Amino acid sequence: MDFRIGHGYDAHQLVKSTPLIIHGVKIESSVGSLGYSDGDVGYHSICDAILGALSLGDLGTHFPSSDIQWKDADSIIFLDKVIKLMYNKGYQINNIDSTIVLQSPHINKYIVQMKRNLALACNIDINVISIKATTTDQLGAIGRGEGIASSTIILLKHDSNAG
Repeated sequence: MDFRIGHGYDAHQLVKSTPLIIHGVKIESSVGSLGYSDGDVGYHSICDAILGALSLGDLGTHFPSSDIQWKDADSIIFLDKVIKLMYNKGYQINNIDSTIVLQSPHINKYIVQMKRNLALACNIDINVISIKATTTDQLGAIGRGEGIASSTIILLKHDSNAG
């Protein structure tokens, strides 16, 4: 198979006194993402998208919250390990399309840095990465400012020189 598509999704509750980190960028905010690790929904959804494309389960399978070593872990660790799994299977990233769903704060000014972080972590060109932000127009838990979510679609291509 030359190409594989994966979809990843992650959502977290927002709480006070916790940092808000998205794609490795600390966002100025009075609330942050509650998670067993650092709660980075961006990196988490990308990990799940890669794992899904490769039929390797999900983030919780590889990094269970029952394992103390992942408590408060920087999510770049997860992404690094998932990227290595991808390379070992002989695949590389063709492109990433990620959407962050958050009512507030607005994060558009952080997107370029998020793309830089992701390009560096995945060893890909920044021009094959799309990161978008949207709100729910006040609907549901996210619209009330109680949560954050990220949805990612990824296209992997087989690299005949890898794996």
